[in-house]
Amino acid sequence: MEYKVNCGIWGAMFGVPVIVADNFLKLATGEQIKVLLYLLRCSGKNCTSEEISANTGVAVQVAEDAVLFWQQANVITPQGTISVANTTPLIMQPQPVEVPEAKTALAQVQTQPTPSKLPDHKINLSGGEIAEIMKNSQDIRDLFKIAESIVGTLKNSQMNSIIWMYDHLGLKKEVIIILLTYCASIKKTNTAYVEKIAFTWSENDINTMEAAQDEIQKRNTTRDYILSIMEKFEMNRRPTAKQAEFIEQWKNAGFKLELIHYAYEKTIEQINKLSFDYINKILLSWRDSGFMTVQDVKNAESDFRKNKKGTSSKKPENDTDMEEYESIINQFLY
Repeated sequence: MEYKVNCGIWGAMFGVPVIVADNFLKLATGEQIKVLLYLLRCSGKNCTSEEISANTGVAVQVAEDAVLFWQQANVITPQGTISVANTTPLIMQPQPVEVPEAKTALAQVQTQPTPSKLPDHKINLSGGEIAEIMKNSQDIRDLFKIAESIVGTLKNSQMNSIIWMYDHLGLKKEVIIILLTYCASIKKTNTAYVEKIAFTWSENDINTMEAAQDEIQKRNTTRDYILSIMEKFEMNRRPTAKQAEFIEQWKNAGFKLELIHYAYEKTIEQINKLSFDYINKILLSWRDSGFMTVQDVKNAESDFRKNKKGTSSKKPENDTDMEEYESIINQFLY
């Protein structure tokens, strides 16, 4: 079904940065989107956190966390601050699309009167060391606050992890935010998993909002493909590493899910069990024979049956004739 928006019936309108639609519709929470829409509607006007809350139905603290989220994601920039009493007005303006380079917390620490070199993450920073870093780094304080709004109260290991990603891997604030939001969306926020992705991104120079979003889109596509395969194969557990390799190969080769499912059905018919290796041999043989759709395979089977019917003697279909059919059709099945 296709949809078309009729803008003319609404009268006055306001703009939403393209970067929001491209990068945050899946990642941001409903409350964060509501707060952003209200701020964009009030562009150039003074807004207090209470006004944001009253007009969006979002709690004051949640609204403030959402504002901070969009600031750190470089979507909006504040002119003014929110005071403890929540009475200082905000003037929110859209941020230019170009993302500025983020300074590291280490660089900020070094501008202080008593700079200190951060130890390696694997040494495990103590609570006192983390508190000192927070004292000297607004970026780290902001990251901690946003991280808590995404994953909940931070443990010492998670604080260590964020500092490590920011200072030692050099990932930008907005990239870390996107990473944490993605991990929360798939319910995998354990430190080891987050750090594994962070390290991969650092190694592959995925350190802009656009690059991070592209990588997440690829991961989501792969994840959806795997879930579809699991459904087609009636699997009750996640694929093993070897099985995941086969799935990745099929995805990269462009095999359609319907064809893979047909290969699965043929496998069950032949050996009465799920075998990724067996299915892979079938798919490769079909591809080598020029069959890339289920209909291609069925047409080949149908042609064989028609030709065989015209030349065979009258034998029971389940007798020698059927055995010969299976033998010949297997030449392109396997």
